[in-house]
Amino acid sequence: MGTFGYNKFEIDYIYYMDSTDNRIEALINAAQEGTIFLTRDFSDLGSAGAVSVSLHRLCKRNAITRLARGIYAKPEISKLLNKEVRPSLDKIAKAIARRDKARIHPTGSYALYQLGLSTQIPLNVVYYTDGKARKVKVNDRTIQFKKTTPKKLSYRGELSRLIILAMSEIGKGKLKEEEERRLKELIKKEDIVKLKHDIQLAPQWIAEFLAKASQE
Repeated sequence: MGTFGYNKFEIDYIYYMDSTDNRIEALINAAQEGTIFLTRDFSDLGSAGAVSVSLHRLCKRNAITRLARGIYAKPEISKLLNKEVRPSLDKIAKAIARRDKARIHPTGSYALYQLGLSTQIPLNVVYYTDGKARKVKVNDRTIQFKKTTPKKLSYRGELSRLIILAMSEIGKGKLKEEEERRLKELIKKEDIVKLKHDIQLAPQWIAEFLAKASQE
């Protein structure tokens, strides 16, 4: 499979179309609603200038939505609300990480939200990364990437990683009863091999909590 899952015939057809506008629009039309595109994704379809002009034209026609500098999305229309639904900051952050070939993990406050321990959606979402430190403005919200140590990016489990980061945010001895109950439920859903690996990397007090909860 090729770019965005298209087969070779589809890619060849797109590449031999007669203009950069048509090539880019063909890729967008074939993608699912809500797909995020980065300017770099179109680099093989024309010069940097031609791609920039094409994306500007397609934005004016509402064929694509500009989320931030160099970041676009195919509009996704909610059938319930009958209006466009923008991709989440997490989805945008992961697209940027894909472009930069970097690893990212959400910091504590966003981990709390993703685990359902907080209903407050952070306006400014912060991720640890081994890529470039930067801030990306998305409308009135911000995605920040902070450089960190390799250890903080070495957790393997999706749930155990979030749990460790969330507990670090809450602090030792500050877990509420309902938070503790929720975390114990989530731990049991994690792959045991990944959980054991992450326990070895977690702070001692969190490691003890994870080990005990996984055996209950």
